[in-house]
Amino acid sequence: MKPKPFFLSIVILFFTAICFAQNKSDTITIIGVGDIMPGTNFPSENFIPARKGINIFNPLISTLKDADITFGNLEGCLLNTGGTIKKCQDSTKCYAFRIPTYFSGIIKEAGFNLLNLANNHSCDFGDPGRLSTLKTLDSVGLNYAGLNSCPSVIFNKNGIKIGFCAFSPFTGTVDILKTDTIKQIIRTLDSLCDIVIVSMHAGAEGANYTHVTRQSEQFYGEDRGNVYEFAHFAIDCGADIVFGHGPHVTRAVELYKNRIIAYSLGNFCTYGRFNLKGPNGVAPVLRVTTNSKGEFIKARIISIKQDGEGGPVIDDENNALHQIIELTKIDFPETSLKIDEKGNITKK
Repeated sequence: MKPKPFFLSIVILFFTAICFAQNKSDTITIIGVGDIMPGTNFPSENFIPARKGINIFNPLISTLKDADITFGNLEGCLLNTGGTIKKCQDSTKCYAFRIPTYFSGIIKEAGFNLLNLANNHSCDFGDPGRLSTLKTLDSVGLNYAGLNSCPSVIFNKNGIKIGFCAFSPFTGTVDILKTDTIKQIIRTLDSLCDIVIVSMHAGAEGANYTHVTRQSEQFYGEDRGNVYEFAHFAIDCGADIVFGHGPHVTRAVELYKNRIIAYSLGNFCTYGRFNLKGPNGVAPVLRVTTNSKGEFIKARIISIKQDGEGGPVIDDENNALHQIIELTKIDFPETSLKIDEKGNITKK
């Protein structure tokens, strides 16, 4: 007598579940870095690094590949030519980044497998830029989220199901100011995934805005959100890690409900068009270890710097680390995190 198809399907599902549980890792390592704009051909090819940027990540590749997931903020669209350039009220404060599509392969080869698109430059070249970005990232197998057309993504790593979503206050992206939308997206991911990573592109920009004020931040007449309120709300909704960027400088880290928040990861790889003076030119690589439920175990800060036109190298003076230690003491004196001079972050 042959087994019935329904019985066979139940058996297959049972043994698949057992195999999945056996292959599921107990811990996972996640690297977060800040803004990535490795070169733009607008307004000129002069803003493309030498050798078309093929070596721009080389000094950090071993660091970037030392994790299960490596995340960054793609600050611009992937487009070779054309597009509808955004309009700016003040042309002297307007920058548009059109990153040639071949950089997607360079980014992937450097170790990245997750990118944020929710920022103020992903829509610099309108629909052609957005569509080209999505098509290009799909073609090289990079995970991404943050636009209205792609608010979240789910993928598996080491038997752990990862959910990612991203928010910003800018046109074309998932709005960081709409709490109902935020709650729905994060709670849905939390119900489907083991770990939920959230990206926020928010806060005022520049060396005068290194502190987390716990208030709404205004910049260029725009409401750039309350990063403290958002990060806590995201974790209350089910987020396990919150990575911040947007201020172009390093900010403090915090532990809330045993989940880590990095309020700004600064400029990581920004060639030619970014201010890299002072605090704008140094940033952390944050390597976080959690359990399979997203609960914080430990983290490590690797300091990088960008000299000249830009491109990351290890900073032997550990400026980003020292900034994070100082800013965390000032902005979060109640923190349960301990950060030592070697960059190790543990719970007190």
